[in-house]
Amino acid sequence: MNHVSLIGRLTRDPEVRYSGDQMAIARFSIAIDRPPRRDGTKETDFPNIVVFGKQAENCEKYLVKGRLVAIEGRIQTGSYTNRNGDKVYTTEVVANRVEFLEWGDRQARQPQTQQSGWQQPQTQPQNNWQQPQAQPQNQNGWQQPETGWQQPSAPQQSSGLPQGFESIDDDDLPF
Repeated sequence: MNHVSLIGRLTRDPEVRYSGDQMAIARFSIAIDRPPRRDGTKETDFPNIVVFGKQAENCEKYLVKGRLVAIEGRIQTGSYTNRNGDKVYTTEVVANRVEFLEWGDRQARQPQTQQSGWQQPQTQPQNNWQQPQAQPQNQNGWQQPETGWQQPSAPQQSSGLPQGFESIDDDDLPF
């Protein structure tokens, strides 16, 4: 059985190209921390991810570096000969499913203000849904139910990270 489930943060924005039959192909990598060793040292893996079709287009539209995603798919190995005539072996995860654990439009991404180091978001992210206004209570203390949730007319900008999560600056990644 060849099945992989991963959760990690994007190390770069997805790169999307189109095949000859106009199928979208997105490529990116994610950072996944290993459990700490007994001596306290930590290691991180950076698997390459490949996504096809409509999911690839959605990855391009909604994912940016630092965003948390869950990937489900399979491991695929391959090889090619580079310009120097050396054989290069590749390993990548071909995603059947990409689940966005943090949401936001790429255009809503706020510019990074620090040049290096970890960065704590300045404000708690706002979600795009507003809770309905409280209804007056009746004599028994029960509230009348509201008809549903309302979406604001314009998306609110946020760092895209939940409170307590940090983003990684470009200079701190190993590639």
